[in-house]
Amino acid sequence: MTATSWRMPSRSLGGDVPSEQAGVATHCAYCGLQCAMTLTGSSAADLTVSPRRFPTNRGGLCQKGWTSAELLRTPGRLTTPLVRRDGDLTPASWDEALDVVADAIVRTQAVYGRDAVAVFGGGGLTNEKAYQLGKFARVALRTSQIDYNGRWCMSSAAAAGIRCFGLDRGLPFPVTDIGSAHAVLLLGANPAETMPPFLTHLVRAADAGGLMVADPRLTPTAAKAVDGGGLHLQLRPGTDAALALGMLHLAVTEGYADRGFVAERTSGFDDLWPIAAQWLPERVERVTGVAVTTMRAAVAALARARDTERGAYVLSARGSEQHASGTDTVTAFIALALALGLPGNPGTGFGTITGQGNGQGGREHGQKADQLPGYRKIDDPAARAHVAAVWGIDPADLPGPGRSAFELLSALGTDGGARVLMVHGSNPVVSAPDARVVAERLAALDLLVVSDFVLSETAAVADVVLPVLQWAEEEGTLTNLEGRVLRRRKALDAPVGCRSELELWSELALRIGCSTAFPTDPRVVFDELRRASAGGPADYSAVTWERLDAGESLHWPCSTERPQGTPRLFLDGFATPDGRARFVAVDHVGPAEADDAAYPLVATTGRVLQHYQSGAQTRLVTELSAAAGDMFVQVHPDTADAAGLGDGDLADVVSRRGRTRAVVRVDDDMRADVVFLPFHWAGDARANSLTHAALDPTSRMPEFKACAVRLEAIA
Repeated sequence: MTATSWRMPSRSLGGDVPSEQAGVATHCAYCGLQCAMTLTGSSAADLTVSPRRFPTNRGGLCQKGWTSAELLRTPGRLTTPLVRRDGDLTPASWDEALDVVADAIVRTQAVYGRDAVAVFGGGGLTNEKAYQLGKFARVALRTSQIDYNGRWCMSSAAAAGIRCFGLDRGLPFPVTDIGSAHAVLLLGANPAETMPPFLTHLVRAADAGGLMVADPRLTPTAAKAVDGGGLHLQLRPGTDAALALGMLHLAVTEGYADRGFVAERTSGFDDLWPIAAQWLPERVERVTGVAVTTMRAAVAALARARDTERGAYVLSARGSEQHASGTDTVTAFIALALALGLPGNPGTGFGTITGQGNGQGGREHGQKADQLPGYRKIDDPAARAHVAAVWGIDPADLPGPGRSAFELLSALGTDGGARVLMVHGSNPVVSAPDARVVAERLAALDLLVVSDFVLSETAAVADVVLPVLQWAEEEGTLTNLEGRVLRRRKALDAPVGCRSELELWSELALRIGCSTAFPTDPRVVFDELRRASAGGPADYSAVTWERLDAGESLHWPCSTERPQGTPRLFLDGFATPDGRARFVAVDHVGPAEADDAAYPLVATTGRVLQHYQSGAQTRLVTELSAAAGDMFVQVHPDTADAAGLGDGDLADVVSRRGRTRAVVRVDDDMRADVVFLPFHWAGDARANSLTHAALDPTSRMPEFKACAVRLEAIA
């Protein structure tokens, strides 16, 4: 398969419930597109995957989806709890393992306080587990120290959406709406590799020459745009905000702004314009490397598609967001979209492409440091009172906001930091920024507990490892990139010895003396989630498993006032107190770390087609690992020559924090001042040994996408 290839089924398949063929209708284990599939077979050994026709994937699957059943029969599957004794992880009973964890929790909190125990969650957990994990942390552990790996994925986009629109939902419209557009501007997005079936929604824009991609690399997505007569805005990493302000400048000065929309449906333009006015196109070209003619053509294409009612969208993703100024960057691109009058109108809009499988639902129900279920703020007295009533506790007993993800991890084992950490659905030894520091902090813990189905790099250094269910072995719900609530259905029984996180949290709550009930039936948990979310921004109160199982399409908010859900937000007004979207005064500040003579290149990280996130799952699939090959660094020929390197050579990429060993891939289309590294490998090949943890002041997103490096040849 090529980097952009993916497969369609040989015939049309059914909807979101089993119909035309035997099997279990569910959704893929990987990205936020949540492609529909049918699982057929009586055991993990013979389970097969077939795609189902569904609005998001239109009957297609990528290579990861097609091979997802391999995860269920991986030889390294954990089926017995492990407890570290005399330095080695050894098998233990569930009672023994849970007693070790419970005793450590009680003992540690008695000496050091409630916040000495912390929880780290994941964006791949079902809605039920994300909700229950937040409840477990705040009610059973009574700790404020809970956050999750989605802080490193969607937090800047979420913060900007709340800032400008009053609400965060990745796509405030169905993904199928994009399929009608003749102009789509993608910002730091490479769906050809990260979610290939998404490309079906870009065909019309590509065929019309209106697909435009802002990215430092000529990715397969950018190449598709260029091949169709569209645009590649090949900017220097970390200059995205300057590009946004320059395009806003052009939209206003060249007459493309929708002044009626700005006057009637927005506020704050006069605060932002004095900043944007200074970003003359020629200045932007010097900073970003994007030609004035290219910027002008991109703005004109969006305006032209808007004016001819052929659809225009601006979509951001991690490339523009994973910066220490990511919130302001997304805010600036929202301002461009607002000036053009795109958000809140049919056929046009602004959205962000959610990456993780439950990246949307995972950030709505309480596993973020500052949130309660329903996307409520934990420091809001009314929100605390509502959720406390559902949980049957005094609002005063709820802890306040805790540390964000990297701040939580970097404080482990220090005075005032957590001494016991429970990790669920994450692999921070590989995925965290400045990962060497995170690994050191994990080693300083009194107890590290990891729940996983394989011995990930983080599980391998744990003191207790708890074997839990895989995706096809559990019931639940997830929420995809467009805010659509989906059913995950059980297709087979888990191996003997594996247990659901819902069960282990219930057991631990009892062992540490918590009297609050923690249901283990996901259907019961979801019904409680519905009550807890009622009245909140992400209201699920009218969503039921029965409605989902009947095939209804339900996008939140879905409440008694909106029982059919809300597939398209903002058509009648934005979720701000006055109903107007906000322009916010932001400026370009650039990367947190400058390149210099010692580190003359800018490294940026990303994904490849065959792997997902830290690679803990996909590196176990033989077909995917073989196709992806070894860790590599992508460089321009002149850059390789200057370092004495050729294509296929082994090199060290060195930053101020560490080094990564990779095979050199020479690419004429790379910028000479940029190198690219995928972040799926571990050990000496870990890309996040290089990245640093400068944090966005609003979202606390680390700067994954720009750090200063040099190349060193290996003798």
